[in-house]
Amino acid sequence: MNIGYEAKRIFHNKTGLGNYSRDLLRILSNEFPKNNYFLYNPKVAKNELFEVNNITVFEKNPKSYWAKKFKNIWRQKGVIKDLIKDEIEIFHGLSGELPSGLRKSNIKSVVTIHDLIFMRYPEFYSFFDRKIHFYKFRKAARQANVVIAISEQTKKDIIEFLSIEPSKIKVIYQGCQNIFKQSFSDPDKKMVAEKFKLPKEFILNVGTIEARKNIFSVIKAIKNLNTHLIIIGGETKYSAEIKKYITENKLEDKIIFLKGLNSKELAILYQLATIFVYPSLFEGFGIPIIEALYSKTPVITTNSGVFPEAGGSDSVYIDPNNIDEIQQKIQLLLTNEKLRMEIAEKGYNFVQKFNDKTIAHEVMALYKSL
Repeated sequence: MNIGYEAKRIFHNKTGLGNYSRDLLRILSNEFPKNNYFLYNPKVAKNELFEVNNITVFEKNPKSYWAKKFKNIWRQKGVIKDLIKDEIEIFHGLSGELPSGLRKSNIKSVVTIHDLIFMRYPEFYSFFDRKIHFYKFRKAARQANVVIAISEQTKKDIIEFLSIEPSKIKVIYQGCQNIFKQSFSDPDKKMVAEKFKLPKEFILNVGTIEARKNIFSVIKAIKNLNTHLIIIGGETKYSAEIKKYITENKLEDKIIFLKGLNSKELAILYQLATIFVYPSLFEGFGIPIIEALYSKTPVITTNSGVFPEAGGSDSVYIDPNNIDEIQQKIQLLLTNEKLRMEIAEKGYNFVQKFNDKTIAHEVMALYKSL
């Protein structure tokens, strides 16, 4: 098959949606090398986040002067001419968007919707962002032949908020980058521990430092515990409130903010962590949970929404707004190494359901059904 992809985030987004898109193309092209994969990118990237082989995977950019000048119009509509020229049979919008005109051109379409957090928690988004997201997602979901939801939670939200028939929605989970599935040597671990001056034992949290991710609850929970918390993620205005609390309560020696880690260093940090804590209020899936489970690090996470889907039956669950409960569960794991090892081993067995081969075959089976 000739399969086309909306590839802006493959080449320009270093995190979340970019990682999902790059991983999916990597596993599909490796598992099914007889297909041709065309990546439609509106603008040549300055930094190389993804390398095409020009044998089965091709990057396609706008060609004409006007297409280059009006990149968004090309991405939303003009790209159809390129799809026809390249004899694309299926087009997959990887992040909730599809160009107009696919049905008229007899090109089957799939769209992945990751979450509808802007509907669940509108207070975290501006009025205009909510309207734009809603318009794009609903239009794409209605236009697509099939909608991929990355979790059962997201499927429920698509049905509720976008009024899409359940039969049109297929749940296909996402995995994580291969780097988080690797084992690292003791010298590698020692080098990372020394570089970032890591304590011997620590709690880890990975994700943007924002109100919805709710790391503030963990900081309050460990106030009177003998432990350290390492936070890795981009900062927002919410960070200032957190840092004020840290200063007022003299927690500077307990809370460590890290930036600028490469993927290998982050993967090693997961493996060095004593516990991974993820008290987010809501996610479409929660990839950091999967990364922690592959790292054989026990997980404490939210007891509702998508989190039990991602964490499995053996992770530890908490009410994200209950500081005392978070403190108790952290203390429980910190003081019980046997329990930590048991949870980590069972979590590692559970997370194999999100392996590359399973995901690749589910997506390809969906393409073939079209």
